[in-house]
Amino acid sequence: MGTLGTILAVVGGIGTLIFGIQILILAFKKSAGWGIGTLLLFVPIGLIFVFQNWAICKTPFLRWLVSFVVLMIGYALMAAGMFSTAMNTPVQ
Repeated sequence: MGTLGTILAVVGGIGTLIFGIQILILAFKKSAGWGIGTLLLFVPIGLIFVFQNWAICKTPFLRWLVSFVVLMIGYALMAAGMFSTAMNTPVQ
């Protein structure tokens, strides 16, 4: 379970990075202010940018969201694998 979790976390992490950069590029194309704001504070400013410019940000944002879900599933599987291994290790 831990190996599958690691693979999913890596794939999801790479996806979130790529699609986050695509959103950042779109923000800089709109204006330097949006770009810098998105770069520094993605959660509040980046999301405001995405929803205000939904027509151009729809595809990269939805792909980012799917990648983020894959990343979280990978982290959960990694944690479950570590917990499972720890519970099956005999105490000496």
